[in-house]
Amino acid sequence: MESFVIKTPCSSANIGPGFDVIGLALSKYLELEVTIDRSKTSSDQALNCKITCEGQGAESGDIERDPQKNLITRVALYVLRCHGQRTFPVETHVHIKNDIPLGRGLGSSGAAVVAGVMLGKEVGGLDLDKNRIFDYCLMIERHPDNVGAALFGGFVGTYLMPLNSEDAARIEIPLAEVLPSPAGGVDTGKTPPSPPVGIGHHIKFPWANEIKAVVIIPEFEVKTADARRVLPERYSRPDVIFNLQRIALLPVALGQSPPEPELIHLAMQDKIHQPYRQTLIPGLAEVVESMSPKTQPGFLGVCLSGAGPTILALATSNFEEIASKIIATLKQYNESKDLVCRWETLEPAEGARAIR
Repeated sequence: MESFVIKTPCSSANIGPGFDVIGLALSKYLELEVTIDRSKTSSDQALNCKITCEGQGAESGDIERDPQKNLITRVALYVLRCHGQRTFPVETHVHIKNDIPLGRGLGSSGAAVVAGVMLGKEVGGLDLDKNRIFDYCLMIERHPDNVGAALFGGFVGTYLMPLNSEDAARIEIPLAEVLPSPAGGVDTGKTPPSPPVGIGHHIKFPWANEIKAVVIIPEFEVKTADARRVLPERYSRPDVIFNLQRIALLPVALGQSPPEPELIHLAMQDKIHQPYRQTLIPGLAEVVESMSPKTQPGFLGVCLSGAGPTILALATSNFEEIASKIIATLKQYNESKDLVCRWETLEPAEGARAIR
């Protein structure tokens, strides 16, 4: 019997002006507890794999238990089939323990993709370093800030490389190439295209130990597709320059110890995505405009986490007071005055890893 655990952190993407560029791994996790009974020679499970789950999305049925449909196992199968392995090893059991809220802007899908590639690597005995794992992740999830943070950990900047026309045509692998659509169709026997080498790259930024992340998680979902749909096709030059000026400051500001509150507050402002997503998250504009280090001790800056609706506040103290003020503002501007919000104080987390 072989067993191991894959632990992948959640992530907050965009971080103020860093739209689709900057991500932060945070101490809330998706864990896979995997066992393989290699003494068996046959299995009655689809793809030789059984899934069980607990935690966020388990009771609601949002986590798919069919390995032919579950995102994690489909991604793992993509990695395996790129290396000539058509199924999981016989008697593979994947128990999913998920503490990451789904559809809340904390990188749940990015964590699932990273965990899926790691799963394929581990069960297939594949020699893939983290840079190559990143390539596989980006074939499925084209937002490098989320998967980069979840994979490498900490506070990261990410970027995608220009591709030639041949690579660009196959950069996003439809999972139907791994399992024909509808999921669970007949295995075509085809080998899906492997990722080009070096699709994306990352750099780790320093992070001051004094800074914690206060996440305020409203109990409603914002779909990433809806959050993308409200963004304009073009931006004005002043708005682009506004963000460029601040993104040049942000990594330095968050790495300085002791932190400089006014600099961080300035550096976290944004005109590229948050103004347009205010319609999806009532109260967001008021939170961003009303909170400042001058009026709230311990407060550094605030932004939308990913596509939302989670709000990320950075602070050095008074975490409960800061969370309470933000929740009160959200409730004030929400049509449902009984809006439920929960909050947690999180810290930067190390990246995904397999523990044997």
